[in-house]
Amino acid sequence: MARLTLDDLKKIKEKQKATFTLREGGYRAKVTVHMGTCGIAAGARDVMTALMDEIAQAKVEDVITTTSGCAGLCAREPMVTVEIMNKPPVKYGDLTDAKIREIFKEHIMGGNPVDKYALVVGSETTY
Repeated sequence: MARLTLDDLKKIKEKQKATFTLREGGYRAKVTVHMGTCGIAAGARDVMTALMDEIAQAKVEDVITTTSGCAGLCAREPMVTVEIMNKPPVKYGDLTDAKIREIFKEHIMGGNPVDKYALVVGSETTY
């Protein structure tokens, strides 16, 4: 087995920190990517990858991502639900990697929901 480098240890530390933050609820925004079979077939993996890229590029530590199964609107997949602390959640549908990047910048970072992609506002919370 190869020895761990300092970079390896830093990566492990960051992963554990992210897990701890999630468990403790220390976040201001939560993004759920709906990844049921229908969502995956419609491109949810590409949406998740683009979202994770945006989070990494922005070096944001108070935004978490999670996945769920089908949200029941298979024809509108891929979908995500964005929950910002003290704001009503917004469910977005018919997403692409470009659309989730726009949602990340405008809604998650800027606080302004992107109405043209929104399916519904409200009705779900985790806090």
